[in-house]
Amino acid sequence: MKIRAGYEITYDCPQPTPMILTLSVHPSRIADVLTADRMRLDPPIPVNTYHDSFGNFCHVIRAPVGRLTMSSDFLVQDNGEPDPVAAQAEQHALEDLPVEVLIYLLGSRYCETDRLSDLAWSLFGQVPKGWPLAQAICDYVHDRLAFDYQHASATRTAWDANTERRGVCRDFAHLAVALCRCMNIPARYCTGYLGDIGVPPDESAMDFSAWFEVYLGGRWHTFDARHNTPRIGRILIARGRDATDVAMVTSFGPCTLASFRVIAEEVTAPAPASGN
Repeated sequence: MKIRAGYEITYDCPQPTPMILTLSVHPSRIADVLTADRMRLDPPIPVNTYHDSFGNFCHVIRAPVGRLTMSSDFLVQDNGEPDPVAAQAEQHALEDLPVEVLIYLLGSRYCETDRLSDLAWSLFGQVPKGWPLAQAICDYVHDRLAFDYQHASATRTAWDANTERRGVCRDFAHLAVALCRCMNIPARYCTGYLGDIGVPPDESAMDFSAWFEVYLGGRWHTFDARHNTPRIGRILIARGRDATDVAMVTSFGPCTLASFRVIAEEVTAPAPASGN
């Protein structure tokens, strides 16, 4: 299938403001991009593009005084299959994990493993290791939190989300990531596009989505604590320890978000014209 994806985001800046932007499709999906995911900036300004330490595409800019709009609109080829399920995937002993995976066992800005460890072991200590454990954590977070855009918070941590019992997709992912790490499952935070493909349409405005990946059986696997069901059409933008590493915009000075629009939809072929 083909998916149309993109964004249009506008900021107002009272002074020249440096920014790091993480908005481009992840290098792992570049081969699937059918039309260029090219960031357009209005007004045009210089951009320095690089790969960060997690392998994501990032862009450094200096936003000018006034209004800046960043946008992209592109097509991606997708296999149209839901997230794979590997129910037999086994959990690795710590000493058997690749060294580059170990960082995803540690606490991070939004995932306080130290505060959640006792809870995690009390809830999941008797659950079989591996995929059943990761799924049990996903089930807990899905049932524990109520999705609520009206109470979105940029400072809510995994501990806060568990206590308040509400959040948006990033909070679901943070809590699940933290609990997985507490139970010795490497887990990393993911952000990207996820349209309403193969599911009833959501009436709320489209946004970027957050999910997470766990390392089991020698590879990374996708889990989604908010939806808690395999989904079709994920387009990865970035991975990291938590939302700090993959924020769409990290600004180094005051600025105000003026408008925000995200596109993620299946492109359906037009019906053939009927003959006379």
